[in-house]
Amino acid sequence: MSDIANATTPLKGETTVEEPDRVARAIGRRAAEIRATVPDLELGRDVDATAALARARDDGVSLTATLVRACAIALREQPWANGAYRDGRFERYGRVNAGVTMQAGDGQLIAAVLDADTKSPAHLTEEIVRLAERARDGRLTPPEQAGTTFTVSDMSEYPGAHRWSALVIAPQAAALTAGAPHAAPLVRDGSVMAAEVISLTLACDHRILYGARAAALLERIAELVEEP
Repeated sequence: MSDIANATTPLKGETTVEEPDRVARAIGRRAAEIRATVPDLELGRDVDATAALARARDDGVSLTATLVRACAIALREQPWANGAYRDGRFERYGRVNAGVTMQAGDGQLIAAVLDADTKSPAHLTEEIVRLAERARDGRLTPPEQAGTTFTVSDMSEYPGAHRWSALVIAPQAAALTAGAPHAAPLVRDGSVMAAEVISLTLACDHRILYGARAAALLERIAELVEEP
């Protein structure tokens, strides 16, 4: 009997249904809300991360901490990006609180690093490691996830993916994602040199961060990553 005639054999095979856990439900709901409500603008740039990665290897300063500090300083220097579009108005925030994506089981949570622009790379590394451990153990509390004004996602632990899209999490104006480092030739001062490159992707709420300002923010973040 052919497969077409055999109505008892599903074309997709046996189907099982699995209920998502609390984290998975929250991620799905949040992602759908963001895509439906935030008109985003996305910009990308490859940066020379050779110095940042050497510092991570030699001094124990994590790449995530370098990215968070670069974003925090850029936001302090360009305060119009440290805000949000809400109810037809622009909000500006007085503190730079970085949200950092953390792995939590099969899902992800965002932990808050408060006043990230005032902390040293070593301090940021320690705090991010502590929060990541709490997220993995399921001990990250709601207060440890509150108050973020920008989100950073360091995806360098996924070596096969060099570029990632970012989601702007309301109420924020922008978010940054960094892909996995990879070897690539770069031209500097007229010469071609080997470098370890990471691709940065900046997603912005286009209602508050327009093209020129978004490009300026990404340019400054890139400068701070390249010269940590």
